[in-house]
Amino acid sequence: MPVTMLHRYLVGKGGALPLTEERSSQPSLPQAGRILGLLLALTVLQLLPAQAQHKTWIKGLIEDEKGQPIPGASVQLKSGADSVKRMTMTNEHGVFTFDDSQNKPPFVFTIAYVGYLTQTITKNNLDPQKEQSIYVVMKEASSALNEVIVVGYGTQKKVNLTGAVDQVGKEVFTNRPMTSATKGLQGVLPNLNIRITDGKPTRGATYNVRGTTSIGAGGSALVLIDGVPGDPNLLNPNDIESVSVLKDAAAAAIYGARGSFGVVLITTKAPSKDKTQLTYSGNYSLNDRTIKPKFVTNGYEWAKNFDEAYYAWNDYKAHPAKANSVFPFSLDYLDELKRRNDDPSLPKVDIDPTTGNYVYYGNTDWMHELYADSDPSTEQNLSMSGGNSKSDYYLSGRYYSQKGIFRYNTDHFKQYNVRAKGTVRPFEWMKVENNFDFSNRHYFYPILNHPSNTPVWRRISDEAFPVAMLKNPDGSITENGSIVFGSFVTGNNYSDQTQLLLRNTSRVTTSFLHDHLHVNGDFTYAFTSNLETRLYTPVPYEKMPGATLLRGESKMNEENDRTMYTGMNIYADYSQQLHKHAFKLLVGYNYENTLFKSRYYQHDGLINSSLPDFSLMNGLNYTLTGGGYEWRTLGGFFRANYNYDERYLLEVNGRYDGSSKFPTQQQWGFFPSASAGWRVSREAFWKVSPGFISDLKVRGSYGSLGNGNVDPYQFLETMTVTKLNMSINGVTPIYTQNPNVIPDGLTWEKSTTLNGGLDVAFLNDHLRVNFDRYVRKTTNMFTPGPTLPSVFGAAVPKGNYADLKTQGWELSVNWNNTFNLGNKPFGYNFGVVVSDYTSVITRYNNQQGLIPTLASPNNYYVGMRVGEMWGFVNDGYFTEADLAGKHADQSFIRVAAANQLLPGDIRFKDLNGDNKITQGANTTKDPGDQRVIGNTEPRYAFGINGGANWNGFFMNFFFQGIGKRDFWPGADNSLFWGQYNRPYSWMPVDVLNNRWSEENPNAYFPRFRGYTALNSNAELYVQQSKYVQNVAYIRLKNLTLGYTLPHSWTDRAKMKEARLYFTGQNLWTWTPMYRHVRTMDPEVIEGADPELSKGAGNGMDYPMLKTYTVGMSITF
Repeated sequence: MPVTMLHRYLVGKGGALPLTEERSSQPSLPQAGRILGLLLALTVLQLLPAQAQHKTWIKGLIEDEKGQPIPGASVQLKSGADSVKRMTMTNEHGVFTFDDSQNKPPFVFTIAYVGYLTQTITKNNLDPQKEQSIYVVMKEASSALNEVIVVGYGTQKKVNLTGAVDQVGKEVFTNRPMTSATKGLQGVLPNLNIRITDGKPTRGATYNVRGTTSIGAGGSALVLIDGVPGDPNLLNPNDIESVSVLKDAAAAAIYGARGSFGVVLITTKAPSKDKTQLTYSGNYSLNDRTIKPKFVTNGYEWAKNFDEAYYAWNDYKAHPAKANSVFPFSLDYLDELKRRNDDPSLPKVDIDPTTGNYVYYGNTDWMHELYADSDPSTEQNLSMSGGNSKSDYYLSGRYYSQKGIFRYNTDHFKQYNVRAKGTVRPFEWMKVENNFDFSNRHYFYPILNHPSNTPVWRRISDEAFPVAMLKNPDGSITENGSIVFGSFVTGNNYSDQTQLLLRNTSRVTTSFLHDHLHVNGDFTYAFTSNLETRLYTPVPYEKMPGATLLRGESKMNEENDRTMYTGMNIYADYSQQLHKHAFKLLVGYNYENTLFKSRYYQHDGLINSSLPDFSLMNGLNYTLTGGGYEWRTLGGFFRANYNYDERYLLEVNGRYDGSSKFPTQQQWGFFPSASAGWRVSREAFWKVSPGFISDLKVRGSYGSLGNGNVDPYQFLETMTVTKLNMSINGVTPIYTQNPNVIPDGLTWEKSTTLNGGLDVAFLNDHLRVNFDRYVRKTTNMFTPGPTLPSVFGAAVPKGNYADLKTQGWELSVNWNNTFNLGNKPFGYNFGVVVSDYTSVITRYNNQQGLIPTLASPNNYYVGMRVGEMWGFVNDGYFTEADLAGKHADQSFIRVAAANQLLPGDIRFKDLNGDNKITQGANTTKDPGDQRVIGNTEPRYAFGINGGANWNGFFMNFFFQGIGKRDFWPGADNSLFWGQYNRPYSWMPVDVLNNRWSEENPNAYFPRFRGYTALNSNAELYVQQSKYVQNVAYIRLKNLTLGYTLPHSWTDRAKMKEARLYFTGQNLWTWTPMYRHVRTMDPEVIEGADPELSKGAGNGMDYPMLKTYTVGMSITF
């Protein structure tokens, strides 16, 4: 629109508002959006001054390239003499106004709007005393429909994507202290399922895309860092620019067999071509456990329950003579304990006049002895970037340190990261890049399972009775203390771990034919080393004063493994635009080789614990083993893209893959895919206002990929040579066993995916909705073959004997907007991601139809939904009347030593009507009285995020959780069952207060007895419907509050930006399980830390941490 016509438009056409109303009008928003914005605004600004009316000086119109007005755009005005910038926003007609100005030129207008390029316009000829007009045309920016998404071997505009791809930027890692980038990605993208098993600083995570992949060879997402396979846990989160997830076969096909179950592309920050920029960020955190179980710590109360639990299991006929292995117990002791408990002035330690041994009457809180109240951590980051048209660089360094959670001899984690990226352009058509990455992690960790080699949580549960004590009056360790974690207290038993990564990628990019043709090549070498030294020394303890005994042995072991990776890519792409027709073709070659070597050495008889060295050991027992493997892949790939007017979209991918993991005749496979999209909103017939639907695209894809995730030598007969750890007649012999049986016709597992998607933008792109529905079939899974006669003499070989079908969906909804608040823009955003999937077995070698049980959880059968849990159905508790009348025979399920039913015992439903409660044959045809009572697979994973910013203040929050998941507490789980497990176990307060009695017949837990959750087929040992826990949860993962200092302040200090913030991580958690017990963290409930729980998977793991952080970021 010509400027000369603008004034006439503003005052007389299109229903423009009167001049007196233009200044205060706001963008037209849906009512819900306005309410949400105002609620967020109130958290920042409590009181606004009244605005006076002034004469209009400047009136402007802002439109897009199609001539449509842009409501809600922010307009900033700064004049030559202004010390403060003036702000306003366009109304629903795209109109903005500024009142009279007494300032002098130049007048600088800065216009910004989500999805469009920010424009700066300088006017030198405006008269401050006259009313004038300005007309601005905004161009779409890459942050909206033209957002650039990283895909395999290149990038694409988001508007042209036809596959299932999601991307997040560096903002998800900003102002969030974390040991690894993995924790920043959890829950932010739909169906990127990241499983973290506990809170240990070195604990890795599994990356899963769209649910169950394969029950055979397995398979997780391929994670690439700048195009190279890598471990996100070794990456500096502050180096990340973006993370893309390629979900369907069409998007991931270009990676072939390595990307069969999705690809995660992590792109690090690129060098800047501007003048040198230096950024420092640092933070300090205090960490605490997310869950602090409350146990009975009063010695007498615990001992009374111990006696009751033991007495009830033994049919009320026998009292215990000992608490587990070494602690004497009797009714006389219980009476004396009560006397001392009632009189606090009496000593808690005495001497037995008969034996001379210590006798304890304690009230010990062993969890307090294990864990410190809090632990600190700190993070320091420094980066520098700069360059010009000929060269540029990016350098960064990071130091992270976290002291551990233990009270004695605590763990300590440190990580160092260095990255150096540089680019040189020797010619206009050539660019040479180098990307070097260094990471070093060191972790000192006290050994908690020595000398009994039993995990510490198990030992606390079994030997750390409140009546027992950790130390004697003279400071020596007690006998119970030596069993539980004496090695932890002495500090002479530890694990020292060091992990090192060196990786370098060199890349050459060339451009020809007026930038239509690009030829690229890169080469990567990566070296990873893991070294762990473990030292064990005997633990001194005293049963009586002055008599020191030793528990445990003296030994040291060392394990070292190294991985060498080399990779090479050569690829070229050609693009051409012919009027509205756009073509692009990519072809390439990929080669990767992985070599792994390991070594393990153990020797006993350490002479001096302060000098741990294998040359200073005199024991006769030693072990020296080694091993390794090597495998390689080779592939050619292509991708062809076509679009017409960004309206009709087509993409075809393919890869011809070879892997050394398969026999020669099955090494190669071709895996194609195709996808298409239609932007309906680009059609001429589309007359829907952008104020309602601003963009609409439908898309679909189909493709298949191979899964080469099998052992490198599975198709070969292999034998393991082992040396005995002792000498016979002065000679240490070696031995071997029969070779493994070779599977017949081993070939690729194949994953085939059908995907449909819908991308919709509403309300001028303020609201964006993305939805995908998919079906993935995994065929020829690598599972055990047909049952062979027992005389065969070897294990049944695995082969391609099973198929699986996974169906799922994912949804993301994002809202963002800006409106004027106190004459300053208030921006806010809100987003939700939700996803779900289920997997069903469609082929499996299980002719008997065996169902999954506690003993055989991997019994799969055709038609089974993966994660099924079978068990009995509860029917309340037995009463006196029930026992006097007729009821089903429950003798299969043990309720006590003599198996005599009493009131308060659990009653089960007789589902098959045979008047007996049994497991039948544990098959689908004869499950007895069992049925499916739950499913362990997570459902409805979700993330909720939001934020607001105003006048330098900013706030962000993020919730993450699971909508449905079942968990069976399991046998020998004292965290849940307490003394229903072992009568001498710890006792959760939640369980103590919710037990059946005649006065409390509706309690959650049955008649109180020990061993009922431990012994095989006991009442709480068998899986049953009532005690299946719903461990769905919602967790406030992150809350950040901060302030960006005004430029008027930072300019004086020659800073570009300075920011202060407070962040909380894992601040709040809720799960339905907490209605019964609050002793386990639902997020890591199936963790498996060998030091703490020996992989029991019952919540006994290194705790997740709640973190409070203050930090700052400064850019020069």
